[in-house]
Amino acid sequence: MKHFLFLFSFAALLAVTQSSFTTSEPFIITGIVVDADSQEPLIGANVLVKGTKQGTVTDFDGKFKLEIQTKCATLEASYVGYEVAMVKKACAGDELRVEMKAGNDALEEVVIIGYEKKPKRGRRISEAMKEMPASAPAMYGIVPQTYSGDVQENWNTEDYSVITENRFYEVTKEPLSTFSIDVDAASYSNMRRFLKNGQAPPKDAIRIEEMVNYFNYEYPEPDGEHPFEVITEISDCPWQPEHRLVHIGLQGKHIPMNELPSSNLVFLIDVSGSMSSDNKLPLLQSSFKLLTDQLREKDKVAIVVYAGAAGLVLEPTSGANKQKIKDAIGKLQAGGSTAGGAGIQLAYKVAKENFVKGGNNRVILATDGDFNIGASSDAEMVRLIEQERESGVFLTVLGFGMGNYKDNKMQQLADKGNGNHAYIDDISEAKKVLVSEFGGTVFTIAKDVKLQIEFNPTKVKGYRLIGYENRMLNNEDFKDDKKDAGELGSGHTVTALYEIIPVGVESPYLASVDDLKYQENKVTKDAAKSKELCTIKLRYKQPDGDKSQLIEHPLLDKGTELDKSSDNFRWAAAVAEFGLLLRDSEFKGNATYTHAVKLARSAKGKDLNGYRRELIDMIDTMKSLADPEVAGKE
Repeated sequence: MKHFLFLFSFAALLAVTQSSFTTSEPFIITGIVVDADSQEPLIGANVLVKGTKQGTVTDFDGKFKLEIQTKCATLEASYVGYEVAMVKKACAGDELRVEMKAGNDALEEVVIIGYEKKPKRGRRISEAMKEMPASAPAMYGIVPQTYSGDVQENWNTEDYSVITENRFYEVTKEPLSTFSIDVDAASYSNMRRFLKNGQAPPKDAIRIEEMVNYFNYEYPEPDGEHPFEVITEISDCPWQPEHRLVHIGLQGKHIPMNELPSSNLVFLIDVSGSMSSDNKLPLLQSSFKLLTDQLREKDKVAIVVYAGAAGLVLEPTSGANKQKIKDAIGKLQAGGSTAGGAGIQLAYKVAKENFVKGGNNRVILATDGDFNIGASSDAEMVRLIEQERESGVFLTVLGFGMGNYKDNKMQQLADKGNGNHAYIDDISEAKKVLVSEFGGTVFTIAKDVKLQIEFNPTKVKGYRLIGYENRMLNNEDFKDDKKDAGELGSGHTVTALYEIIPVGVESPYLASVDDLKYQENKVTKDAAKSKELCTIKLRYKQPDGDKSQLIEHPLLDKGTELDKSSDNFRWAAAVAEFGLLLRDSEFKGNATYTHAVKLARSAKGKDLNGYRRELIDMIDTMKSLADPEVAGKE
């Protein structure tokens, strides 16, 4: 009897235990949200389970699909410019039709955690949500901002990371210099924006390597097994003639459009309130329409938008259907706070669900970088991007606007997301980045590209890498294939400059270090016999590879004088000299705007697109501002 009671009790306990671990399937409610008067679908409307954060956003046809944990729930639908609509008893299996009446009441923000995977055609994309009222839920931990028309009043919150310039190192103590390539050029177009507005750019907005890399150079095409060619040149340093300047160039292989792999692109577009001004969302829309024109039938595009919510408003669509893509882009409107983290997660989710093996899988994020809901701190966003990049999806970051532009955050996202960063200040820049340089912007031919230079102490006393401060690596990172580095796109050029102090030249820039007590640095006999100034080593991986390949390139100084150097060399040197002046660098030496513009004019070359002429004009402008009397005499 006791045995029977024990078995009965055990069975009952087991049943209770099993039931406690059983999770019921979620209940599904579907429906459509429409304008009460026109009966047109409202695309991007928020549908929320009342009293919770559980919700979704209507798709391109105004439809939604929402999972709830109970059979029935009360739903709230909100949409900018409309009164909140409530469905008091929505039950699983219901096909709801929610009609919303136009009104002027402020709306509360919701967080979107789901989306409909296969929406159909729609006719209109709404305004995104307005900024949160003061009574909005405090769980977001932000102070709402007030917008008046297209401009937020009394603000200028642009952020730039502090740049501590690379210093000179003594070769006998630090013979190696290691860094990641950087193909970004955002700093140049951002600098141009300031100058066009009659302002000197903040010194930390000036990244000299990005100014130099804004321009294409006449480097030879690679013809060997590697996807890029290495070019080197040495001549006099223009701003410090007793020093020498080492020019290192990489030329990526140009791949014809018809030979590029299929693309799986997700346009991730910020439609928050801060994007409402003319040089933000309207310029963004024009830019993405230019990009759409470059797509082929085998390419596909999805569009994710985010403000206080994130949602899929265009399902993956063939590049052959350009008008549908452009219609979706053209109907976007701005309003609301900025849940950047939620948008990034959703965009990567869509990209991974449509992953093309052996193809080009990429999220293209367009924003002013002003994230203020959910994951918004630099550390949070970096960890999120580092996690997502393991999926094999690359990232392109396009920056827009002024006043609250977050350059520091954009830089980190592109750097950590296997991507690149451009700043779009006008439609001409959009054409350059998304049309003329489409392959380089969107298609990666080599990833994790690192350089390590070993200097010969019998030829070089000291050296300094100009720029690349946020791309410096530890020497041991060079051989570590787990360490992330920069990507090189189809047809991209990358240029780096080292200012070196030859042996026998005294320089105030090179601080002495006491001799070591327990060990000594010895120079080999081979170093003294060698004519090599240094050895350049490069490592890179294939876009889908995990193991790096090594290239070595020894460099000899042939004693070339500055006026005998190539246009490539002199142009890069002129741009660097201009950057040193804009930064008011402690290493600017004898640099002047007069000298920089003279050097630039001597190296302008063909200049088919007029980019070099534009820089010469900007140097002239800065020369006039710096010394009007001298400029007037010239």
